[in-house]
Amino acid sequence: MSEKIVTEEQKQAAAEMIKKVPFPSLLGFELVDLKYGEAVLKLKMRDQLRQPYGTLHGGATASLIDTAMAFACVTCLSETEQSTTIDLTVHYLRPHIEGEVFCTAKVVRAGKRILTVSAEVVNEHGKIIATALSTYTKV
Repeated sequence: MSEKIVTEEQKQAAAEMIKKVPFPSLLGFELVDLKYGEAVLKLKMRDQLRQPYGTLHGGATASLIDTAMAFACVTCLSETEQSTTIDLTVHYLRPHIEGEVFCTAKVVRAGKRILTVSAEVVNEHGKIIATALSTYTKV
């Protein structure tokens, strides 16, 4: 991938956008960092995100991953292009009970139409919570 620069203004705009889009805002996602082909988001655990056994709901984790991946993809697109998820495979490796989780999504390959993206979710101690692989298509 040819390296493009993500400016501080673009990072700030992305951080504001994540607060305005209803679903990520509802879940409480925050943008931590944005670079070309990479995005880092965080989510603070709270009671509304727990499944019946008290751990972070898998749907919240998958949504965090998908949103981080979408932000990583945007950095590889022109201003007139958009992308959407084709598929998403998540491997849940460890339950999360308290504190924040961080998702780092990276574009593995940006083709003419298809982008392949990987992600890793870790807790505050750097222990892996989940991994994922996804493909996006330009629309």
